[in-house]
Amino acid sequence: MNRTDHKKLERTNTAHDSVNLGVTEQLGLQTNHELRDLGPFTMVALSFDICNSWAAIASTLAVAVNAGGPVTLLYGIILAFVVYAAVAASLAELASIYPTAGGQYHFTSILAPKRFHRSLSYACGLIAAFSWTALGAAATILSAQMLLSVPAYYYADYVPLPWHYFLVYQAINAALLLYNLFVLRLTPWVHNIGFVLTLLLFLAVTITCLAFADFRSSEYVWTTFESQTGWPAGVTFLTGWSTPCFMYAGIDGTLHLAEKCTDPIRVVPRALLSTVLIGFLTAFGFAIAMCYSIDDLSSLLDTTMPIYALWRQATGSATASTTFLVALMLVVFFVVNAVQQTASHLIWALGRDNGLLFSNRIGTMHPTLRVPVWGLLVNAGLIFIAGCIYLASTQAFNAFINSTIVLQIVSFAMPCVLLLWQGRKEHVLPRERAFRLPQWLGWTANLVTIAAAVVEVVFFDFPTSLPVTGSDMNYTCGVLGVIAILSGANWVCHARTRYDGPRFESMGFT
Repeated sequence: MNRTDHKKLERTNTAHDSVNLGVTEQLGLQTNHELRDLGPFTMVALSFDICNSWAAIASTLAVAVNAGGPVTLLYGIILAFVVYAAVAASLAELASIYPTAGGQYHFTSILAPKRFHRSLSYACGLIAAFSWTALGAAATILSAQMLLSVPAYYYADYVPLPWHYFLVYQAINAALLLYNLFVLRLTPWVHNIGFVLTLLLFLAVTITCLAFADFRSSEYVWTTFESQTGWPAGVTFLTGWSTPCFMYAGIDGTLHLAEKCTDPIRVVPRALLSTVLIGFLTAFGFAIAMCYSIDDLSSLLDTTMPIYALWRQATGSATASTTFLVALMLVVFFVVNAVQQTASHLIWALGRDNGLLFSNRIGTMHPTLRVPVWGLLVNAGLIFIAGCIYLASTQAFNAFINSTIVLQIVSFAMPCVLLLWQGRKEHVLPRERAFRLPQWLGWTANLVTIAAAVVEVVFFDFPTSLPVTGSDMNYTCGVLGVIAILSGANWVCHARTRYDGPRFESMGFT
């Protein structure tokens, strides 16, 4: 071994030692251990509270069933589990070495060639941030729709209007903002309550529906493909696959709270993988029970909250179905709460890296509240603006929240592409890291993540049905264009001369 090789090995060993001591310290990031108040169970609970896979399926079940019948939903969940297990494993490897609030955009900055690391990581960071804003808007409007579905059912002359949803939406946004600002730091265990509640509700709903529903045939559930979209079968399945994929929206949540975790290099990877497994078991079990319980599919598609109608069909009881819906609404409140917390830490990380206008404020942690106050305010402000878009055009709003999955998978694929470009070598993936995949499995997981990004970017932008009309058009491409314009404007006006993502020059990057 020549002198150069010795120096490279020494740099690798030094870098690996820094991982064991806490990579955030080498990056100059959050090292105040008083802020690390999330233990292993809470991190798993928080991660699952965000994804809440069976609740995500419940809120969008009719969409998938309309695009191919139960076959799209059930086999789509299996496919989504395989794909997002690969995504989680890819992120877990990197998080076990680089546990920072920036998550995937910090991974991109570290892995990219020095010449391009600023632009690539900036793009990844803005894509991830907008995906979290869209997810927050989606969860908040879902809460409003659930709340107003109850009086709409019991009072036939009441028809919720867009401004009704808007007011409830903004009230939920404001209430949980105040909770995150002043109460959440004192009650980190609230995520544990949400986790237990959602699992208990899953068992209660699933068992009750199986006990009282008039079962559809297994042939209908497992083999019947009913496309109402006008697309060929393959395209119908892939466009409908967005519903199963949505059950993993926000899977990167633990990445952005790594600096609040007591042992991030071990806990964050476990939380990622646990979320994928628990999500699959609950979502698949719930979906099977619901597909066997469907009595009249067409009646579900004509309602604002199809799962509420399905529960009335399955149980034959308005009281039981209303109880389930109210409980599910409480679960979604936990989702919104966790999303606000996580999104604010991602925005805070971008501000700390000087990537946003007014970064001198956004990138600060409040000294007494010990929360990223400006990150929370920016996130709540963006969700407020999204609510105004809903009031002006529900189509534009739906396109925005539908962009969640596309933006998210693109932000995951970027560090995977760069990791493969680096050849998954030991100078970027030290052999003795806390979470390690065999090389063949690591390559496979990274490639699956990249392939999934290509598929989702293409097919999740397709119109929902043929022939295409203004109401059926998928405006996600337009939303992505607007996001690109806003990100570009922020780059030109601010980040181009100020943003500089983290680098590990000591690891031999060029």
